Amino acid sequence: MLWLDCPRCGRRPIDEFTFGGERRAVSESITDVDERDFDEVWIFDNPDGVTTERWFHAFGCRRWLTARRDTSTDTVVGVS
Repeated sequence: MLWLDCPRCGRRPIDEFTFGGERRAVSESITDVDERDFDEVWIFDNPDGVTTERWFHAFGCRRWLTARRDTSTDTVVGVS
């Protein structure tokens, strides 16, 4: 099971969190505001290696945290 270290609640199972998406920059070539929003929310890069993600602690402190996760091994590298 994957675990996240919440800065406020301590080590918790991933089941307590809701995935908020990858932290990434939207392409500057997309100029339409609605298309930029769609790209930011629904189009994922899904890189092989370390990626930065947002998680919401829904069954805990109800706050957002940023996690760095290695997608090739599915291990959490760090949380802030």
